[in-house]
Amino acid sequence: MQIGPYTLSNKLVVAPMAGITDRPFRQLCKKLGAGYAVSEMAAANPLLRNTPKSRRRILHEGEVEPRAVQIVGSDPATMADSARYNVDQGAQIIDINMGCPAKKVCNNWCGSALLQNEPLVGQILEAVTGAVSVPVTLKFRTGWDRSHINAPEIAKIAASAGIAALTLHGRTREDAYRGMAEYDTIAEVKSLVSIPVVANGDIDSPEKAKAVLEKTGADAIMIGRGAQGKPWIFREIDYFLKNDAFLPPPDFNEIRQIMHEHLQEHYAFYGEAVGVRTARKHIGWYAKNLPDGEKLRSAANHAQTCEEQINEVDRFFMTLLQGL
Repeated sequence: MQIGPYTLSNKLVVAPMAGITDRPFRQLCKKLGAGYAVSEMAAANPLLRNTPKSRRRILHEGEVEPRAVQIVGSDPATMADSARYNVDQGAQIIDINMGCPAKKVCNNWCGSALLQNEPLVGQILEAVTGAVSVPVTLKFRTGWDRSHINAPEIAKIAASAGIAALTLHGRTREDAYRGMAEYDTIAEVKSLVSIPVVANGDIDSPEKAKAVLEKTGADAIMIGRGAQGKPWIFREIDYFLKNDAFLPPPDFNEIRQIMHEHLQEHYAFYGEAVGVRTARKHIGWYAKNLPDGEKLRSAANHAQTCEEQINEVDRFFMTLLQGL
């Protein structure tokens, strides 16, 4: 898998997820087998650049390369300016968001709302690729709704504009995250363009990853929700694709170690007040895969400090391991 001058170590990409794919999570996924990760989306609007949330979203200090920042907006000139700004801040790849289905994004004619305006799509892509010397990629959906599937047209516009790679989620904006992703449109897009195509949507196991690659002919796969609480899914898929065999799952001791590392990095990144709150969702996802995990989720949600939260994790695993 090649994006501009960057050769990825494998076919596995961490999806940009708002409020989730921060630097600690990206780094953890890369350590556990992901070949590439894209940051959570950052608003192109220059008035929002200096908010604490925006600054954290584009912070890549010490991150495994290549460093990719996803930007979202609807004005070609503003998007071009945002791309230049983020490259100046250290981004090595710029990713353009035309896939987010959230109402607050689409109501501003950003994200997947742009799929309704193909001329504007072309203007944005040409403005951004013309503004920076680094590779520019595009993440999008199959269309606005099932009656308006235009991913093949968008893909051709993107290839003509100089986009280096495409990521296609096999759902429309109207679908949001409901139902099952479809892969026929991804396969069609792959057949139409010569640039790399990444398949996205409902990939949550080694078997599904292999099936999607075979179905679509995609160059790589992107995993989002499947990695929540299970960041080791990347090494499991990588092993399965290379060996056609299953890697043993992590034992409870390793899961505890992974959680410890993740939480400590998370707290250091966000600080005490924000860190203890934002860690709750990650602990909850880990807990879903653990026996009596609801006890851990509840205890972590009631913890008032990072130290208390870590202690609750240790107490849970001590009880769990004693019961084996």
